[in-house]
Amino acid sequence: MGDKRVHARTLLNAKIKVTHEIVGDGIFYVRDISDGGVYVIVGESVFPPLGSVVTVQMLGLPFEAPILDMVVVRKGEDGFGLMFVPDE
Repeated sequence: MGDKRVHARTLLNAKIKVTHEIVGDGIFYVRDISDGGVYVIVGESVFPPLGSVVTVQMLGLPFEAPILDMVVVRKGEDGFGLMFVPDE
């Protein structure tokens, strides 16, 4: 079973705020990013289930990053894959 990713991933060590009723305003770390989404390391923290829509905002940038909607699409050993919600 090969890698089914459509977009190339770029390693990224950055903080991200994930907002959802289950986590409140949770602060996590991003492992990688692509044109399709991000992988968020959550460790043992509670996280919304697959299919949930969360809002995210990158932290620690020299400007205020936009707040984006993303969908939880994959669960990994140490975190979750989030997919960007396309603009309508």
